[in-house]
Amino acid sequence: MSANKSITERIFQAIGFELLAILICTPLLAWIMKKPMLEMGMVTVLIAALALAWNVVFNGMFDRVLKRLAIAHNAWVRVVHALLFEGGLVALGVPLIAWWLNVSLWQAFLLDIGVLLFFLPYTYVYHWVYDVVRERVVLRQSCAQ
Repeated sequence: MSANKSITERIFQAIGFELLAILICTPLLAWIMKKPMLEMGMVTVLIAALALAWNVVFNGMFDRVLKRLAIAHNAWVRVVHALLFEGGLVALGVPLIAWWLNVSLWQAFLLDIGVLLFFLPYTYVYHWVYDVVRERVVLRQSCAQ
């Protein structure tokens, strides 16, 4: 399968990823936290926007540092990248969650860790399903031509 995706398709894939996550997380978190759906919906949208913004900022900075220090992407660099990215997202998100939901930093941290544990398999499954469906669509289009 070809991994060549246009910027438009990548944006579509990212928006689909976030929208589906919001649709899954909002009712689940509202139930777990015993908070109104609207309030949890706002939190999930806010955290999704924060994650997207952090992704752009962090990856830009990380890539500049790698280039400046002439460090190649290898498995260890990817591990460091993932740990720093998620650590930064937790550091930014936990105070925001605590403030918005009026809960302690510890409760917000536990909620954030729970969301992270959800996103590990969700990310894998979403992108796998997306790629399988995309491959079928691309094959169907190439056969129709």
